[in-house]
Formats: sequence, C-alpha cells, structure tokens
Amino acid sequence: MTLKLTIDSLDNNSIPIIRDCLYENLLPVIKQRRPIVLVCIGTDRSTGDSLGPLVGDKLKFLIRNNISLFGNLESPVHAKNLSSTLEHIKLNFNNPFIIAIDACLGSVQNVGKIVIENSPILPGAAVNKNLPPVGDLSITGIVNISGALEFMVLQNTRLYTVMTLADIISKGIYHFVLKTYGGKKSSFSINEEIANLSNS
Repeated sequence: MTLKLTIDSLDNNSIPIIRDCLYENLLPVIKQRRPIVLVCIGTDRSTGDSLGPLVGDKLKFLIRNNISLFGNLESPVHAKNLSSTLEHIKLNFNNPFIIAIDACLGSVQNVGKIVIENSPILPGAAVNKNLPPVGDLSITGIVNISGALEFMVLQNTRLYTVMTLADIISKGIYHFVLKTYGGKKSSFSINEEIANLSNS
C-alpha cells in the first residue's frame, strides 16, 4: 500500500496524526519482531539542515530494546558518514526497518509541513550530492522553499520553523513508542507487546 501523508505542523492534531500513522504502518513490522532503526540525517552546521539532528537529540532518551537511533546534535549523520552508518546498521541489525528523518525544500505553501511516505529519502538531492537512499519509511519536514541556490536557502532558513517541525516530529514518534512499547525501557517483554498489539 502506498503511503503519502502530509501534515501541517501547526495543526493541533499533528502529533496524534503522526502517532497513529506510524502505529498503523509499523504494526506488521513490530509483530515480525524486526528492529526499528531511526536514522536522523543532517548537520548542525546549517540551520535548514539541522532538522534530523534536532529530532535525534529530542529522542535520544527513547531507546528501547527494539528501537535504535542514529544521528543527533553531538553525533550527526551527514554526507561524510552516511554510507558508513548504513553499513554499520546492516552489519549489526537483523533485517531492520529503517525510518529516515530529514529536512527538505518544497513549495512556499508547503513550508512547515511534514510528509510521511513508505519510500526512502534521497539525502543531499537538493544540493546535488550523490548519496545512497535511506529508509523503508521516511519522515521529512519542509523547512524552506526550493529553487535556485538551495545551499544558501538552507543556510538562511528560520530556526523557528526547523524547531517547530523537530518538536512535532519528535513528539509524534515519542507517542508512537509509548502507544506501542509502553513508558519504560523494560516495561513489556516482546511477547507481551505482540499480544497487546494483537488484541488492540
């Protein structure tokens, strides 16, 4: 099933919409006991490209037995280490389901919106970088308008827009994890999780 959901970050229901979208689409993944790996892409050296690391920073406390995270403000995943990060994930996780999170550029009316798709991100496409596609599912935040001189556009993006998007995306993911796995790292065994999901 093709998924493409666009959410306005200023919508009062944006967080539960993200939570429920992730829950519905990842339920088969969880039942298969596949590890979920969040890959938050970007760099803190560019305002417009800092969405991924900001989301990773807000979620770094959220790691569970079956959820891992790569990319935050301290250790960002960016053009120079993306390929090695993906290779590390491939070697250390058994059939992981990767959720890629990144900033992107779009039309003026879509700035501030969040797009969830069951397709990979093509990081660096806006600035003509040839990087591998990332993710079984992608979450992108539209931080500014696309067009000419996109590197400069990313450098001159409002921090408020990026912070708003990072806040909503991280809270949506956080509430998805609470709904799925519970509030504590060891609050459920995997068998209890699957039983609860099957009954819901």
